Amino acid sequence: MIYVLLGANLGNRVKTLQRAAQLIAEHVGPVVQQSAFYETAPWGVADQPAYLNQVLSVETTLPAENVLVQTQVIEQELGRVRFEKWGARVIDIDILYYSDLVLKSDTLTIPHPYLHQRRFTLVPLAEIAPSFVHPVLGKTTRQLLAECDDEGEVALFN
Repeated sequence: MIYVLLGANLGNRVKTLQRAAQLIAEHVGPVVQQSAFYETAPWGVADQPAYLNQVLSVETTLPAENVLVQTQVIEQELGRVRFEKWGARVIDIDILYYSDLVLKSDTLTIPHPYLHQRRFTLVPLAEIAPSFVHPVLGKTTRQLLAECDDEGEVALFN
C-alpha cells in the first residue's frame, strides 16, 4: 500500500485532481481510499494561489522507483511544468509512504522528507490513515499532526 498526496493550485483544481486519481488507478494501481479535498495555504513560496490537496491510498505491485516514474509521467500528461521549487503548479504528486519502506536515493526519499512538517499533508492523511505509523519517526499520523508546528490553513473544500 502506498500513500500519495495530490496538489494543484492552477487551472481547474478539482478536475485535475480527479483526473490524476484516475490515471494513478490506471498506471500505478487501484485507489483503495481517498480523502476529501482540502483547500490549503501555499507552503514554501507564499505568493501564489491556494492549493487543493487530497491523499490517496493505492495498492501497487510496482517498485517505488517505478511509481515515481509513473507519477511524473502523469504530472507531465496533466500539464505540469517545473519552474521553481514549491512554486505554483497544475499538478503535484508526492509519494508519502510505500508501506513501511525507508528509501533514500538520488531521485526518491520515502517516507517523504517533509510530510511531518506540513499540515496540508497530515490533515488529509489523518482522514484515511490516522493510525499509520511513520517507519522512521515511529509515530502515527494522528500524533504527527498533533505535534506539527505548521500553522498553514487547511480547510475542507466544498
